[in-house]
Amino acid sequence: MKKIYTLLLLSPVLAFAHPGHITEGWQAGALHPLSGCDHLLAMLAVGLWAATFRGKARWLIPSTFVGVMIVGFILGAHGMQIPMLEQGIAASVLVLGLAAAWLKKVPASAAMVLVGLFALFHGVAHGAEMGAHGAFSYACGFVIVTAALHAAGFGLGTALSKQQWLLRLTGSLIGLVGFGMLFTA
Repeated sequence: MKKIYTLLLLSPVLAFAHPGHITEGWQAGALHPLSGCDHLLAMLAVGLWAATFRGKARWLIPSTFVGVMIVGFILGAHGMQIPMLEQGIAASVLVLGLAAAWLKKVPASAAMVLVGLFALFHGVAHGAEMGAHGAFSYACGFVIVTAALHAAGFGLGTALSKQQWLLRLTGSLIGLVGFGMLFTA
């Protein structure tokens, strides 16, 4: 496991992969969140953080991310631009990783607002690269994989719930990668 974290920290930022991707069909949409560590780590962090909550918040937090990301996608596909988009995505990795590791006893509503804000950045980035033509099938692919990554993070967070030090290490390492991304965004 230590080798995986080392590789993540030493790897180049693979993800800032917004322009220049194949953007046709659901398969391209499904592959996009897996194509770089910015999307991958942010999605896993949402699931990790959701696993630290109780009750409905456990599914409302990732659902909020997916719903706002879809809205952001539509806005991005129709030309909306967000200043410092890449920095916002990098910040999502940093903040969501650290939130999963360290923020306890936060109101679920505050967590939902935070993940919603970052989801907007991710959605606009996806939509801007896709455009309005053929967006539906592409969006279906990335929404399905985003939800699956949230579920994987949730599963990991649940498994690590009895090993708080390991959960904190995992979230902190995700945050550290996000901190590094801020310098390359």
